Amino acid sequence: MTDHLPRLANIAGRAHLLVGDGAIDVELRSDGRLPSEPREVIGCWDELRAWAAGAIGEPAPFDAALLGPAVPDPRQVFGIGLNYADHAAETGRPLPETPLVFTKFPSCIAPPSGQLTLPTTNVDWEVELVAVIGGGGRHIAEADALDHVAGFCVGQDFSERVVQWGGGPAPQFSLAKSYAGFGPVGPAIVDRLALPDDLDLAITCEVDGEVVQRSRTGRLIFGVPTLVAYLSSICELHPGDLIFTGTPDGVGASRTPPRFLQPGNVVVSTIEAVGELRTECVAPA
Repeated sequence: MTDHLPRLANIAGRAHLLVGDGAIDVELRSDGRLPSEPREVIGCWDELRAWAAGAIGEPAPFDAALLGPAVPDPRQVFGIGLNYADHAAETGRPLPETPLVFTKFPSCIAPPSGQLTLPTTNVDWEVELVAVIGGGGRHIAEADALDHVAGFCVGQDFSERVVQWGGGPAPQFSLAKSYAGFGPVGPAIVDRLALPDDLDLAITCEVDGEVVQRSRTGRLIFGVPTLVAYLSSICELHPGDLIFTGTPDGVGASRTPPRFLQPGNVVVSTIEAVGELRTECVAPA
């Protein structure tokens, strides 16, 4: 049974469990046993899971407009490039031999629903499964890696393609993917135990109702255990760190002619059993 496993959301800056159509304030309902700040709750995920399995009471209605980023203040946000074979093929690049890693600066993290102000006319979409670190550490063995993952959420790795590839002799992945609003995550962190062991989930991105990306997360070249082990061999991981695991084929830059987001476009990013993001693109004021 997985119905008692946590779906942790950030509602108006406070940690809540989503239960059915309602929500439960973690700190208030646990009588202070668990904290109110979402990242702190992620750091004690096993305790949260144990508490959620007990008698936690009835959920209350909530305003979905108050949903914030599933992790509002991650210390580190990692992105993985070319982690689907079909995406590597559409870019004309060979398959990587080791994970290709960049960062999204935490200031780009955004709520699961809202407006994205397009900074230019060269912004692309990239739907991704995002792993949320629970118990951090260094040199985590691949066999133990999933024990260090609290759960998963949906992410959009919006990307400004001219900045990404036009910044001189070397690409500028991190800056191109870190404009304000370029990292929506949510709507909640779904406990990893609530998902299939192989993490083979349908993943899609739609623009104005047109499916532009459709794949399965089981097609990742480097799976989540490999990514956690690899990253922790170099960087210390912390509770609430995010790993954007890569996007499948169907991005706008690889189309003929290239296609980018325009004001008025609505981007809907969906992962089976995890949730949906909805982003409305608007012009600069």
